[in-house]
Amino acid sequence: MGTVTLGKTGPSVTALGIGTWAWGDKLFWNYGKDYGETQVREAFEAAVSAGVTFFDTAEVYGPGESERLLGKFIKQTSVPVRVATKYGPLPWRNTCESVSDALTESLKRLQLDRVTLYQVHWPFAFFMSQETLMNTLADEVGRGRIEAVGVSNYSAAQMREAHRLLEKRGVPLAVNQVRYSLLDRQIESNGTLQAARELGVTILAYSPLAQGLLTGRYTPDSPPAGPRQWDSRFSRAGLQKIEPVVSLLRQLAEKYGRTPAQVALNWLAAQEGVIPIPGAKTAKQAQENAGALGWELSPQEILRLGEASR
Repeated sequence: MGTVTLGKTGPSVTALGIGTWAWGDKLFWNYGKDYGETQVREAFEAAVSAGVTFFDTAEVYGPGESERLLGKFIKQTSVPVRVATKYGPLPWRNTCESVSDALTESLKRLQLDRVTLYQVHWPFAFFMSQETLMNTLADEVGRGRIEAVGVSNYSAAQMREAHRLLEKRGVPLAVNQVRYSLLDRQIESNGTLQAARELGVTILAYSPLAQGLLTGRYTPDSPPAGPRQWDSRFSRAGLQKIEPVVSLLRQLAEKYGRTPAQVALNWLAAQEGVIPIPGAKTAKQAQENAGALGWELSPQEILRLGEASR
């Protein structure tokens, strides 16, 4: 498993991470009914065994349960693990102390003294300015509780502003975590990806399999159950629309002895400055994620996938 530097000078992490939104989440992912702590522990262990040691979580996942579980699993392994978590800029958090307090609580749940990456979960500057927020994060870098600072769901303009404010403090902006996959290419057209490359900001790509659309498991005659059945992308018309992309993924998967999901993740990892962070609720999913790397699509195949999905 290769490594990637977060930003220009940040810490190195594995070239693929694991997103842990589903760990403890009962509202969307049905944690506690369809799967539980045993399954996500096995997912953690399988990922680490396969060489994937970068995990992304957030205080609102669970809420708090994802961090708690990840912290518990880290204590049970001797392998060094890199952790990214996120701060939620909620309306009542309007002081620099509230940012530091939120970090303190996350560190307690994670049972860590510091995190590899601390990200602002979404842009929100109505009650607290971005300047106050970024200055507080820079202070926490100075205290040693954060190795690198990131943002999430920031537009190109918002990312540039965060970068400017942090740069004044001598702290680089390392990451912008955004939705990015073969089926969600918006950051390519709205300037976010280009701005990230200009600034030396790494893109953490969440939902890299489009919540399962790119796994090849769903067809117009076999849609998913649960909340996704109400998503128009998973309707008969939606699944028919993406069939050319899924068909090409299946062709390439057969050629390389891989799965469609692994091909989709490999395409994403081939994009400059991008780290996919697919979720994993089971050991099987974690192992499949890890199998997305260690081999390469040809430049022509990368182009074909890009054209088919554009």
